[in-house]
Amino acid sequence: MNSQGARGDRRAARRAQGGGSSGTADLSVRERIGALRNVPPLFRLVWQTSPPLFLTSLALRLVRSLVPVSMLYVGKLIVDEVVRLAGAPPALDGLAAWGGPLEPLAWLIAAELGLAVVSELLGRATALVDSLLGDLFTNETSVRLMRHAAALDLAHFEDADFYDHLERARRQTTGRITLLSQILGQAQDVVTVATLAVGLAAYAPSLLLLLVVALVPAFLGEAHFNAQSYSLAYSWTPERRELDYLRYVGASDETAKEVKVFGLNDYLAERYRTLADAYYRANQTLAVRRASWGGALSTVGSLGYYVAYAFIVYRTAAGAFSIGDLTFLAGSFGRMRGLLEGMLQTFSTVSGQALYLADLFSFFDIEPTVVSRPGARPVPEPIREGFRFEDVGFRYPGSDHWAVRHLSFELRAGEALALVGENGAGKTTLVKLLARLYDPDEGRILLDGQDLRDYDLDDLRAAVGVIFQDFVRYHLTASENIAVGRIAEREDRPRIETAAQRSLADAVIASLPGGYDQTLGRRFKTGTELSGGQWQKVALGRAYMRDAQLLILDEPTAALDARAEYQVFERFKDLTEGKTAVLISHRFSTVRMADRILVLERGRVEEVGTHRELLANGRRYAELFELQAQGYR
Repeated sequence: MNSQGARGDRRAARRAQGGGSSGTADLSVRERIGALRNVPPLFRLVWQTSPPLFLTSLALRLVRSLVPVSMLYVGKLIVDEVVRLAGAPPALDGLAAWGGPLEPLAWLIAAELGLAVVSELLGRATALVDSLLGDLFTNETSVRLMRHAAALDLAHFEDADFYDHLERARRQTTGRITLLSQILGQAQDVVTVATLAVGLAAYAPSLLLLLVVALVPAFLGEAHFNAQSYSLAYSWTPERRELDYLRYVGASDETAKEVKVFGLNDYLAERYRTLADAYYRANQTLAVRRASWGGALSTVGSLGYYVAYAFIVYRTAAGAFSIGDLTFLAGSFGRMRGLLEGMLQTFSTVSGQALYLADLFSFFDIEPTVVSRPGARPVPEPIREGFRFEDVGFRYPGSDHWAVRHLSFELRAGEALALVGENGAGKTTLVKLLARLYDPDEGRILLDGQDLRDYDLDDLRAAVGVIFQDFVRYHLTASENIAVGRIAEREDRPRIETAAQRSLADAVIASLPGGYDQTLGRRFKTGTELSGGQWQKVALGRAYMRDAQLLILDEPTAALDARAEYQVFERFKDLTEGKTAVLISHRFSTVRMADRILVLERGRVEEVGTHRELLANGRRYAELFELQAQGYR
């Protein structure tokens, strides 16, 4: 195995042996109970999802909680009636006896049957309501998560720890209604236990104390192992993300070609197996310990039940209880034991699951730092002076390296400015600052003489259109792929078709089976894949669709053939007419379309001028131009 795989193996081994990352492996009882503070926010979320369904679930559970004690008491009356009849057998005349001496017994049996039917119907109705509520909750929470994530800074998405947090939060958008059902079910059981306890206390109150003492050890054991399960899941979040990634890379239409050509299948499969086996071993160790201790502690509960049962039998044999009392007490005690055991385990589970909820709610607590200031002003329309960088410096979060520094230049209104420089020179960083995806650490950026941070952020983003080199290939229809440039106008088909015609994507779309309604990409069954050049024409269509005041194009012709590139050049003036434009390219044939060219070197401005001026200077630009020209010759 290569060094990369070996590092993953060693990391997995450390996880398996160490039990988790610091600060999460050992959770105190106070922390576990403290996690219950996440339950009220969960209830608020569910209430906001659907008040009628939430109230219906509560009502059904309240009624259902009274059924068990009612059935036990009716059963006691049936047994006592049978014992009474057996003590002095009446004359029975077939079915007619049910209307005579057996009539009280018939009514009692009918009552128990009715209670059984009601219990079954209530159970199914509760399950239906919980299922519907769960689906709505998953939908609403997922939408909220997506919207909150979209509002966060770009810096968050370039941080691995944030992705771990996002992954944990995303997992909580599904299945959390089960936790709600457990909590509501526990409330239902509390009412049932209270009614059973009243009946049991009337006969033998000491049995209640015995029951509680017998179940406490099992509860403490479950609480401990739930916390251990959370710690394991928390500390393995990066590895689980890696497992998901390896699954995707090993079986994806986007990677299939390289996986086959480079013979990566065995490497990826073995790397997945190594990591998955390490996670399995860590989980297996915890599961075995949990099962072993759980079995031992549940035996204590069983012992307590049979001690109580022996006491009830003894009192019945001594004549203190009737046979009906025996059945009622034994049934009540057995039911209470099961309910209390379930309640204690559920409480332990709830406290454990509440720990996971902290991942969701703490994600919602993350706040963006790139926001609009109070009283932010609208972006001027049209832009009159342009943008000015004044001694701008910026470092990516967590890095000591300056991506750009002492950056000073002017982007005039209505001007097309090209950015040239080797990889890592700061071109993309400059664009991110211009679109205010980041704020500078030093200096300031002015728009029409006003600090860029003084403008409304949404208004600024609406005035900027960016087509990145690594543009997203949306697995949506061709129409929607262009409409993302101005998604609010996605129903404006004439505007979409005009944008496609101007970007040369109209011919591509005309060749598709479904035209503008054809799904692109191979992710879905009806999808059709495009070539790189075809995709780039679609992406350029977004720029025409955007119709923004500031247009930023990152390598707009990188995937186009010579003819298509020439056609795009011919239309570039049309695209940028009346707009301020920034053009990033390594191809000097593209750069020459700009009014001025800004040459960047190691995050600083090396030189600025027109194509002819920079060639005449004979410096960095001329050197790069000559190197590329030699390649063509």
